[in-house]
Amino acid sequence: MALQELRSSAVTFRRILAHFPEELSLAFAYGSGVFRQAGRGADAQDAMLDFVFTVDDPVDWHSRNLKKNWNHYSFLKVLGPKLISTIQNDYGAGVYYNTLIMCDGRLIKYGVISTRLLVKDLLNWNSLYIAGRLQKPVKILAMNENVILRSALDRNLTSAVTAAFLMLPESFSEEELFLEIAGLSYAGDFRMVIGEDKTKVLNIVKPNVAHFRELYGSILQENPQVVYKAQQGRLEIDKSPEGQFTQLMTLPKTLQQRINKIMDPPGKNRDVEETLFQLAHDPDCGEVVRLGVKKSLIYSSLKLHRMWRGWLRETS
Repeated sequence: MALQELRSSAVTFRRILAHFPEELSLAFAYGSGVFRQAGRGADAQDAMLDFVFTVDDPVDWHSRNLKKNWNHYSFLKVLGPKLISTIQNDYGAGVYYNTLIMCDGRLIKYGVISTRLLVKDLLNWNSLYIAGRLQKPVKILAMNENVILRSALDRNLTSAVTAAFLMLPESFSEEELFLEIAGLSYAGDFRMVIGEDKTKVLNIVKPNVAHFRELYGSILQENPQVVYKAQQGRLEIDKSPEGQFTQLMTLPKTLQQRINKIMDPPGKNRDVEETLFQLAHDPDCGEVVRLGVKKSLIYSSLKLHRMWRGWLRETS
């Protein structure tokens, strides 16, 4: 991207951000409107811009935003900021989206999530809805000094690398690693198996290898279990049972529990550590981890769908 384009996009983001209340612990832009994707035409520069705003106090933030941007909200605006925040926190993936908004001459959508729920998703992969987006390159627009949030952001990236290591062979390329990482949050999406979207992960990674390298380079350099040959773009990972057990034990809690359910025979009721120790010695370890990610996301999606239907019944 040329220097003039970089300056123009930075100005665009600052102007859009100025339309919203400033009380943000994190704000970022993501998607094809920010990072080039293969298969996108020249009109990609006019694509809708996607944002996520993380806030400490959703009720207060929505109250301020309703005063500034009343027209951004659907019919729910008449219910007030408290109910909007309840819907945000208790139904769906903890995110409230306003979509198809014209802001400073650009079409945008933005999601609002509480800092508390984002930290939980980053650490535990409860839904991977926002954590999954943050495993791919994003444009950070604002971030405060919340050390818990910053630590959780780093942990999410490390967890993504670890899960990908377990699903890859002993030796692999940077691009293969980044494809595994980018595919984590799509693992339970049937559109990745059929139809046009099955190439989506490849289209995300191919033009953005340099951005992925910038995001994950230091983690790879500092990981004692991998030999990272940055100049050649190659990596070698410890595939011994001891190495795999160490990796399995650092996976997010939700994924560990899902793997335990897959591996634990009826009536055994083994604890997670025992199951992971057995899996570390299994030649199909990587495929079990892949299945665990897929089942976790499918379960999360079904759970969120049931919660949303329950809310609709309550309000009808």
